[in-house]
Amino acid sequence: MTAPGGRAAHDAVVIGAGPNGLVAANLLADAGWRVLVVEAAPEPGGAVRSDRGVHPDYVNDLFSSFYPLAVASPALRRLRLERWGLTWRHAPAVLAHPLPDGRCAVLHRDAERTAASLDALAPGDGEAWLRLVARWDRLAPHLVDALLGPFPPVRRGAALLRRLLPPAEGLRLLRGLALPARRLGDEEFTGPGGPLLLTGSALHADLTPESAGSGAFGWLLTMLGQRHGWPVPAGGAGRLTDALTRRFTALGGEVRCGAPVARIDVRDGRCTGVRLADGERVPARRAVLADVPAPALYGGLVDWAHLPARLREDVRRFEWDHPTFKVDWALTRPIPWAAPGAAAGGTVHLAPDRDHLTRYAADLAQGRVPAEPFVILGQMTTADPGRSPAGTESAWAYTHLPRAAHRATPGELADRLEAAVERFAPGFRDTVAARRVLTPADLRARNPSLEHGTLGGGTAAPHQQLVFRPVPGTGRPGTPVAGLYLASSSAHPGGGVHGACGANAARAALHAARWRTGRDRGGRNSAWPSGRS
Repeated sequence: MTAPGGRAAHDAVVIGAGPNGLVAANLLADAGWRVLVVEAAPEPGGAVRSDRGVHPDYVNDLFSSFYPLAVASPALRRLRLERWGLTWRHAPAVLAHPLPDGRCAVLHRDAERTAASLDALAPGDGEAWLRLVARWDRLAPHLVDALLGPFPPVRRGAALLRRLLPPAEGLRLLRGLALPARRLGDEEFTGPGGPLLLTGSALHADLTPESAGSGAFGWLLTMLGQRHGWPVPAGGAGRLTDALTRRFTALGGEVRCGAPVARIDVRDGRCTGVRLADGERVPARRAVLADVPAPALYGGLVDWAHLPARLREDVRRFEWDHPTFKVDWALTRPIPWAAPGAAAGGTVHLAPDRDHLTRYAADLAQGRVPAEPFVILGQMTTADPGRSPAGTESAWAYTHLPRAAHRATPGELADRLEAAVERFAPGFRDTVAARRVLTPADLRARNPSLEHGTLGGGTAAPHQQLVFRPVPGTGRPGTPVAGLYLASSSAHPGGGVHGACGANAARAALHAARWRTGRDRGGRNSAWPSGRS
């Protein structure tokens, strides 16, 4: 099959050069496929990009910053991006949660140091933390592989089950994974430190302290921090994108930016390529992988005429996660924390107690802008000294907003967020040399896939996970159109920079192509390429 002008058609076209799209493209290229990535934005990266837009001497990450899932992800580890220029940096401490009285819960990469921090807040809580770590160590890496791999996790699940014999142990784990973060904290700890680390981490997603499964999410993030840290790419988030792109193009792949896709071509129920906004048709001989939100794919890039009628109603019920409101700063000096322990944290959570987190989540659920937000703050120069001049700090903070429309202005929201920092760091406002305010609309303008300014590709709540992601009855990257695969965070396993959604889509495309080739030849194709590392 040839494209117009006599060029050979690409084996696959990947729509979107975010981390999932680039991981998918790399895996297909490893298998010897000729792959084209088309990206609407002027540069690749999606939500993994950095710039100097706040101040020319400061590097700020536009969207995501800390990547515990990336360093734990089997898909990304396989790519060996360190060979392509990626270097990870760690702050002295992973996570800090200061208290109003000047004490501080601190998560270190050394479990004994974390335990000592929690023991200082409540004797015995250090031992409780070490029990959670031991539980994690017994299950990892099988648990991570099962969570990030294709669904259902047959092989990985079997390996995990072997770790859970006798059955009673497995039932206890399943109960623990279903617990709300508040209940998990109450069962394991007597003081405030451990529960705040768990619950604050759970609220990185659009979960609440009382929602089922939020304890598992908090445990996952804190344990990844305990064993892997929450690292950042040296030089900015964009360096991760640079490494993915360099590796892909070295394999012969092509990335075309400023090339938005207008529609996906379908003939006789099979995807045949894409049509760009400028009218160019780009054929795809084997597959199209879409790193776009599910609602942008179904009824958007693919016309409803090519899709089952029931899918329209399912997509109508698709639930987004909460919009994000973010402020970036160039600071003249480090943040003057009242709690000294907060100075070492790459990430700092700001909420006086768990009741504050519950009120914040309740406000969001009721469509109100929280009067006192829960703030997640990143100290980027603390984590990566090259982000700003010596003695200064490149920093950001974000909070979530309700999905419903509201009347608060960007200036009011930014002031409210800065006031929350000031309460824990008196004099903070005096350190601000420059700031950039990014509303949900601003985030979407910089990345059209961040619909409503959401970063998770859809809610992380249980009703839209596993076989319910993105709609009931799926859980796999395949779509009703043959040769078309959903490779975005709208697919299992969901949000986060781990590349698993793209990797799962690439594996599905490779498997389907292998099966079709074998069927066409009347049997298994033993010559299928094993891939290049």
